[in-house]
Formats: sequence, structure tokens, C-alpha cells
Amino acid sequence: MRAASCANWKRTWPTSPARAYANIDGVAAVAHTEGVEPDPNNLDMVLRTLAGFMVNPNVGAVLPWTRRATRSLALKLRFMHAHGYPLEHVPHAFLTLDGGFAEHLTAAEATVRGWLPEVNATARTPQPISALKIALQCGGSDAFSGVSGNPLAAWVAREVVRHGGSANLAETDELIGAESYVLQKVRDLATAEQFLAMVARFQAWAAQHGTSAEGNPSGGNKLRGLYNITLKSIGAAMKRDPQVRLDSVIDYGAPMTAPGYYFMDSPGNDLESIAGQVAGGCNLIFFVTGNGSITNFPFVPTIKIVTTTARFELLHNDMDVNAGAYLDGTPMDELGAATLELTRRVAGGARTVGERAGHAQVQLWRNWRGGTAAVPAETGAENGQPIPCAGAAPDPLLVATVLATVPTLHGDSAHTVGLILPTSLCAGQIGQMAARRLNHGDLARRAGVDEFVALVHTEGCGCSPAAKDLATDTLLGYLEHPAVAQALLLEHGCEITHNDHMRQAMAARGIDPAQLGWASIQLDGGIQAVLEKIEAWFAQGAGRASKSTIVPLTTRTIALASVGALQPEGGRVLARLAGAFVARGGSIIVPAGDGLLRNETFRTRLRPAADAPSLAYAQRPAAPGFHIMATPTASWAEIVVGLGASGAEA
Repeated sequence: MRAASCANWKRTWPTSPARAYANIDGVAAVAHTEGVEPDPNNLDMVLRTLAGFMVNPNVGAVLPWTRRATRSLALKLRFMHAHGYPLEHVPHAFLTLDGGFAEHLTAAEATVRGWLPEVNATARTPQPISALKIALQCGGSDAFSGVSGNPLAAWVAREVVRHGGSANLAETDELIGAESYVLQKVRDLATAEQFLAMVARFQAWAAQHGTSAEGNPSGGNKLRGLYNITLKSIGAAMKRDPQVRLDSVIDYGAPMTAPGYYFMDSPGNDLESIAGQVAGGCNLIFFVTGNGSITNFPFVPTIKIVTTTARFELLHNDMDVNAGAYLDGTPMDELGAATLELTRRVAGGARTVGERAGHAQVQLWRNWRGGTAAVPAETGAENGQPIPCAGAAPDPLLVATVLATVPTLHGDSAHTVGLILPTSLCAGQIGQMAARRLNHGDLARRAGVDEFVALVHTEGCGCSPAAKDLATDTLLGYLEHPAVAQALLLEHGCEITHNDHMRQAMAARGIDPAQLGWASIQLDGGIQAVLEKIEAWFAQGAGRASKSTIVPLTTRTIALASVGALQPEGGRVLARLAGAFVARGGSIIVPAGDGLLRNETFRTRLRPAADAPSLAYAQRPAAPGFHIMATPTASWAEIVVGLGASGAEA
């Protein structure tokens, strides 16, 4: 059996510069969250993953970007040279952000355009099926995942391995309880011991953080019959066909250097696990889902296999294969042969439904903290009451400045938005697609908002209980932001911060769910259906006129934050600004640990009475005045998100 072009794919989303080239599928951006924190626990994993991305067979050329303040480019190059990654075979350049953003975009575009003729010269050619390396994944699992979907993926993987290709099983914590099945057929004792050691290490990591990997099943898993880790793990392990031997055990993102069936150490978070498999060299992904997860990767095609016919019919525009046909009576051999033929076509350039939808998301295995707490304890009163400032005084230049505001869900604002709030990373890009769609027409004007915004974030798909609470509080803070005139929550459908979770959190906080919109990618029928539902919900608010009110600028809430050393004049100006706001009934929020609080000029002029936080992270002030917000991390992006959730309007 033969498949076309396995070694020469350039699988990416179609964009206009690449459409003129027959042998290029497009240009893709791979954004992720890692590499910023100093001395992270996941440094080797990040370097392995990025190095593997750069030499993946689906990549025709690559342009890594980084900020000047990080060491990542030098680290990447040293890592790749030290570990023998063949970067010289891939057209590449490195770009460091060290000036104007627009000029860097122009330079990057010119670099990529210059590569297109060279990349296009690599034409698709017939290749043996042994060139395939398949990532085996599941997400949003149900009781039928181990009966129909995972055995079907295993059937195809068996044939690929039998013809000299490779398959990669992952998600360490989702195999706890199924160790005996995984090791039923294994190459040798050393391989078995290596697998068991990785499981034990994962359990130890979980215990260090006060949790247990055995608590892996999500609420959705339990609702659909997987009510303990053993049931879930046995189903997940069915991605290894009983006839297939476990040949190799590798670390996260490590290269797959020989044919065979692999296990790769990785977390149970689907996206983080997929990133490691792609870094290992996988050039095709089989994603098995019970709920109907819409997971895709930017430059590796994903064949999505759904476990039941009813769910396939609901989400037929977003699923590739109906494994529920096996439950309805189709023999597994017949279904497997058809899926293998689809695999061959996709390897030859046919687009999956996810590629046609233009949807993808990426998450590397994230850094984890040491110790027993996922989020460090915050110090200070955090009672929401302001900190007295002896230097607060009205300022004649600011007092006369006024704003025209209109009523919103939780106050009034001069700038109003229709907010689409994804409850997880998996729903994030669909939220972005919806916001672009709504902003394209005149719905914003008719609905009485300045624009539609999607708050895309990385949480919700898998985190510790403490981090889940922090994420929930932050999302609720944005629902209560004074700029939000209308808001709709968008769930993927299988995350831990799903819509029902958010409803319960709202009840505890006194937010009325009836004033908000609700949508579910899985339950509402997929990407296109949920985009239409979102548009229809916001259209209901069209034509509502709101009378504006004139208010002093200094009665609003603003955040002050700094990066790097602040000169005395800067401290004087910001102290004058803060004093005017506090004196006139407004609020100033400064993050704990910010250099502004150490600036002698700022402190001397404002004279705050305390240094301890008066607000928890993302907490709204109980009363106006000067506030310090606790910051669980030193990440600038996370600090800014907390300031926004606390109600800061600028």
C-alpha cells in the first residue's frame, strides 16, 4: 500500500500569498504560552517541542520569533545542535522582536514570501505508507470510546505499523489502571519497566501538588459512563490493538527514530499531549471523541472519529468518521478499511473537515510549580477596602475632564462591548471567529455596542482545583466588567469550566444567568451552527437605545503598572494622577510587587498607608480608592488579565 507525499507535506491553513503555489497548502502561525517564566520546570520539554515542530515533515519552512528579553532563540539553537535536529534541511530564519511591531511584521512577511517559490519546488510524490507516523488521541470520552472509536483508531494504526509506519499512544495519567493491558504485548522487560516508571513519576508529581492522577475523569466523562480512572484508562488503552506490540517508550516531544508502536509520556490534556506527538514527528492525528471535540492542529491534519451515530449526526460538519457505525452493525474490518482509505487520501492532500473549517489550537505541556500548592498563598488583607493615601488630592487639570457613558450590565462605560466569553482554550478560537464575523457587518451599531470581543485564554481544559477556582473568578470578573453591555458564554462542551460550572459559580456570586447568552459548540451542532446561534442571540439586542450620562473622568477605575526602572519624573506624574482619582472618588489599582510601589518619588507624593494587597487577584474593589492587587505569578500577561478582571477600565 502506498500513500502520497508523506515526506513532503506543507499542511497549513490557506492564506492568499500561498494560494498561487500548487504545492503549498498555506501559512500557519503556532502561538503558545511557554518560554517566558525564568527557570521553568518544563524548559527541556519546551525546547524539544519547538525543535520537533521546526523539523516536522509537514513543515516546508519556518520562522521562529521571540522577544529580545528572553533567551529562547539561543537556547533553541544550542538544543537543536546538541541533539542532532536537522534544521539545515529546512529553509529558516530567526526573528527577534527588538523594535517597532509593525516593522517586524513587514520583515517577517517579506521573509516568508521569499521562501514560497523554494518551498513550492518540493512537489508531492508517491511515498510508501511506512512514511506515516500517526498520533493517537482521545478527548471528551464516553462509555463507547473504548468500544468503537479507540478500537477503530487502533485497527488503522495496526495496519500502518504492519507496513513499516509508526503510531504514538500518549496521556500517561489516562493509562493508570490499564497498565496490565498496555504491557500485555511488549518488546522487552526494559521497555515495560520504563513505562511503569513514567506512570509512577506522574503519580508522584500529582501527589506533590496535593492531588491524585486517579481523579482524572471529568464531569462529562462521569456523566457519560466513565465514572472512575480504571474505566477511562481501559477505554483509552484500546488505542493499542491486541495484536500490536509496544515497541518503545519515549519522553514528551522526543523524536520517533524507528518504525513501531510508541508510548510517549505526556499529560491527559489533549492539546498538550498532541503538541508532544507532533514534536516527535507525527504527521497525522487520529482524534477519538465521544462528546464531539473539535480539536485540530495548525499544520498536521486531524482525522476526528466520533463514537456514536447520534453524535456524528449532530456534528457531521465537524467530524470525519462515524465509529458509531460499528455499534450499529458494520463490521470493524469494513469500517477500518474505509478509515484506512481516508487516511491514505488525507496523506495525499485531501483536506479534513477541521482543515476546511480553518480551525486549530495549540498548547505545549505547561510549566508546573513545585511544592504542594498549585497557586501560592497570597498575603495581605484582601478585603476589597482601599488603602488610605495621605498624598491624595484633586488636580485642576483632571477635575474638569468628563466622559459620556451609557448603562451596561454592571455599571456604565464610555466604551461598550459585546463580550463572547469562551470557558476554555478549546472554545477560544471559535469565539474569535464569532467576534470577527459579528464585527464585519453593522450589528455592533444596531446592538448599541462599540465592538464585539472574544476573551481568548488558555484555561479550562485541565488544571488543579486551586487554578480552576482562580480561572473561574477571573472569568466572572470580566462578565462584571463595566464595559460589558451584552455577554454570551461559549463552552466547548467537555472542559472542567463548562457552562454548568459557570452557572453554579454565578449563583454563588449573585450574577443572574438569565441576562446572559449561552452556547455550546458540541451540543449546538458544531462550529457553523454555534456561530449562527451566537449571531442570532446578539441580534436580539439590536435597536436598544441607551441614554448617555456625563461623569467626571476621575470617578472611574484605572490600573497603573510598570515594566523596568521608573524615573523620578514618571513617579511624580503617576502619583499626581493617582492622587486625583482617589480624591475624586475613583479607584487606582496597582499590582503587588510592581516597581511603581518601590519608586521613591511615587511613594513620597502619594504616601500609601500600607504595602499589603487590599485585593485578591482579579477581585473587584468593595469601595473606591487606592488598591494593591495580589499577583500569584510574575507573568506580565497574567498580571494584566487580573487587572482587567478587577474592573479596571484603562
